Amino acid sequence: MKVKVLNRVEEDFTRERKGDVAKVFRNPDPTVHPFERAREYTRALNATKLDKVFAKPFVRALSGHRDGVCCMNRSRTKLTDVASGSCDGELKLWDLARGEARWSVHAHSGFVRGVAFAPDGGSVWTCGDDKIIKMWDRSPARGDQVAPLHTIMGQFPFMSLDHHWSEPLVATCGVDVQVWDHERSEAVVTLSWGSESVQSVRFNPVERHVLASTASDRSVVLHDIRSGTAIRKLVMNKRNNAMCWNPMEAFNFVLANEDHNLYTFDMRRMDFAKCVHKDHVSAVMDVDFSPTGREFVSGSYDRTVRIFRYNEGRSREVYHGKRMQRIFSVAFSGDAKFVLSGSDDFNIRLWKASASEGIKPTMPREARAQEYQSKLKDRFKEAPEVKRIARHRHLPKAVLKASKLKGIIKESKKRKEDNVRKHSKKGAVPHVAERKKGVVKELA
Repeated sequence: MKVKVLNRVEEDFTRERKGDVAKVFRNPDPTVHPFERAREYTRALNATKLDKVFAKPFVRALSGHRDGVCCMNRSRTKLTDVASGSCDGELKLWDLARGEARWSVHAHSGFVRGVAFAPDGGSVWTCGDDKIIKMWDRSPARGDQVAPLHTIMGQFPFMSLDHHWSEPLVATCGVDVQVWDHERSEAVVTLSWGSESVQSVRFNPVERHVLASTASDRSVVLHDIRSGTAIRKLVMNKRNNAMCWNPMEAFNFVLANEDHNLYTFDMRRMDFAKCVHKDHVSAVMDVDFSPTGREFVSGSYDRTVRIFRYNEGRSREVYHGKRMQRIFSVAFSGDAKFVLSGSDDFNIRLWKASASEGIKPTMPREARAQEYQSKLKDRFKEAPEVKRIARHRHLPKAVLKASKLKGIIKESKKRKEDNVRKHSKKGAVPHVAERKKGVVKELA
């Protein structure tokens, strides 16, 4: 006769200190836990609700400008450095950790149209309505008056500026696109393709010789600065206010359009959009990608900031404030944890990229619990109740009414198109994909 004896080692169960967590031994056999899925669904539901309870995205406001903030850029090497330019010509370099300006200077007469950091983060480049490009030292000597290190005179007012990711080159746009060298006072390359004025310009982060620009004739043009020629041109239904390259997939870029939408395109095939991002109810003024390449932030004339995943058509987050006015510039922080927005009310606002995420460091046990909850929410994200709670957002009354009105107009147009198709010859009214509606034609 065999007798099974329960054997328990006391050291495995006794706590060394009073604050230690008691050890729990769990049998992983699923037959022993018949209600495991029900319990995990309840936990996922509670975790989703708690995200709403702890959602406090606003961090701080950086005040000090005396006019609307029209452009903004972050340093690629220093997490806390952000430069902003306002409509009265003032340039400020901010320290995000302290929430204060390192220095401030009257940089241009008229609007500061563009601002960009050099790749090493040691200098800041600006351009304005006064036809001047200026280079500023990031950290001038204490007690010295802030003065430009280098000045370049142009022939026409500038609309935007961008710095090359690795070489000493600066691109500006206005009447046409011009590329400048740090050591020269004349443009190295001048690029144009039949447009009255160019609104924005951006260097590709990986393809070093590719440059993209958006123009007032509703076009997007890809340029090659080696040969000084245009590669390809895309014409859309409405004008693009800004564009941004995906830093991880450098052949993709996003356009902020006047038709309230954002469009993701592949530079290798531009006859249709890869994705159409909707939710804004007014013109989208600026867009910026996260350093991870998985998300981007957009600012609109409807006074809201929205965060989109790169491959989803609807925003995952929307931020707004009672005092926040029209948004002209947005930016992601270098660690992808924060979002900045510059608006017409003279302020720059700092938001959390994840509304319910804490700022303080987490203990290992808390980090493990958050990871477990995140996995549960991802597992049950398609459950109707979890999905409804996760998607719900409170919106300003004006935005909500405009959104409902857009829905009514869309349904009316669809109904009218269906009626015309029913009473027309077969094939006379073709179905047009949503991703092709915004595109007029592509020129090569």
